[in-house]
Amino acid sequence: MTEAYGQRLGERFRVETAPAMVTRACRKGEMAVTELRCDNPPSEMSASIRQEDAFLLTLHLRDVPGRVYCEGGRRAPVCDVRAGETCLQDLKRDPTVLLDKPYHSLVFYLPRAVLDAIADEANSPRIRDLSYKPGAGVNDATISSLGRLLLPALGQPDQANRLFLDHVLLAFGVHVAQTYGGMRPVSRLRQSGLAPWRERRAKEILRANLEGGVSVKDLARECGLSTAHFARAFRVSVGVTPHNWLVEQRIELSKKKLRDDRLPLADVAAECGFSDQSHFSRHFSRIVGASPGAWRQAAKE
Repeated sequence: MTEAYGQRLGERFRVETAPAMVTRACRKGEMAVTELRCDNPPSEMSASIRQEDAFLLTLHLRDVPGRVYCEGGRRAPVCDVRAGETCLQDLKRDPTVLLDKPYHSLVFYLPRAVLDAIADEANSPRIRDLSYKPGAGVNDATISSLGRLLLPALGQPDQANRLFLDHVLLAFGVHVAQTYGGMRPVSRLRQSGLAPWRERRAKEILRANLEGGVSVKDLARECGLSTAHFARAFRVSVGVTPHNWLVEQRIELSKKKLRDDRLPLADVAAECGFSDQSHFSRHFSRIVGASPGAWRQAAKE
């Protein structure tokens, strides 16, 4: 079993709690993200992580001045890492870091098998290594944005939407493969959409699981496709990701329920698969352009 995410990773960084989320959307392996936070570090090196053919990408959420980083027991040049920057580590090279300053970070786990699957789906040569400077942080706005999208889910994992997690981590994997692995963009020849029966079947499953309990992997299996191929083809056919289409269906259902004045907004949110009223209001306002209460009032006029 890997030591590169969750509580096993937390133990190597001397933290008692290490919330993590894992996706198995790729048939060849699993990706994960772990939140590590420590306000009183022990002023010692992190423990070694069992070597494997995988990478860790650490998104720093607070500044780490004078970060001391080692690979294979050799110290890299000391670097100041700023909040929002990402550091890459190859788990074949025994990465360790001096835990002498408070830190808060998200650590993404990306195994070689997933990178291979991403390259295969893109009809691209497999990636040999990721390009990075040991110990140095890079200002990667895409990783920073994706990481911040995941923070609320890590805080409330019981309310996390599996489709959303699959979508974000798959997007992360493709971005890393292209940006640090040199993978060519997906060939236009592979940009076809879903066959009509596959699109109908996927939408049927999504409508039957408005609470979000179905994963992209489940949908792909029902359609007889790989996860990455399905996710890409669904977007080509429908214009949005499976998760965003699911949210749109929830909003359409909520409009029908809002016409009943006796139904409180919190009940509408629950019956339409939203985690709470705030979650419902945020998505409703974004998609419709008005709050649920304002839309309800206007619908009566």
